[in-house]
Amino acid sequence: NKRGVRVFHLDLQLQILSMENSEKTEVVLLACGSFNPITNMHLRLFELAKDYMNGTGVPKVKLLCGADLLESFGVPNLWKGEDIAKIVGDYGLICITRAGNDAQKFIYESDVLWKHQNNIHLVNEWITNDISSTKIRRALRRGQSIRYLVPDLVQEYIEKHSLYSSESEERNVGVILAPLQRKTAEADT
Repeated sequence: NKRGVRVFHLDLQLQILSMENSEKTEVVLLACGSFNPITNMHLRLFELAKDYMNGTGVPKVKLLCGADLLESFGVPNLWKGEDIAKIVGDYGLICITRAGNDAQKFIYESDVLWKHQNNIHLVNEWITNDISSTKIRRALRRGQSIRYLVPDLVQEYIEKHSLYSSESEERNVGVILAPLQRKTAEADT
């Protein structure tokens, strides 16, 4: 194409990759969230999903999420019902559960998720890990160490740019993220 970007037919590429290594399943995992900042637990989601998907033999695209994101499907005006149906129905998702979330109950209570329950794969994280971006930001505001909670390069970047300090948080009071600004503006009209 004009931009010099090579476009591949995804199905063909995945079939070739699958033939080269038939013991592993080729999968594209799409994770969404703020990752603000990214933590080792965010990275762990990918490892758990990879372990779960290996051996199924079928290339797939799946949404990878934690139980908290799954439960956000129930927040009024955050997700469109047709978007949830498209994601879960056409692609499916792998949900990594953690303590304090009851993903199975949430699926049962949601008509759209219940309809596509066979396309939702729940993976239990047996290693208790309560790391969250919110707790990382809180620790940084309080001047506490985040070593071993985030990748070293992430910690270095945060320190280099003085992110999440109480001073930087004060500078950003009242600032709304762009997607939330659009959503708020749409609701006002």
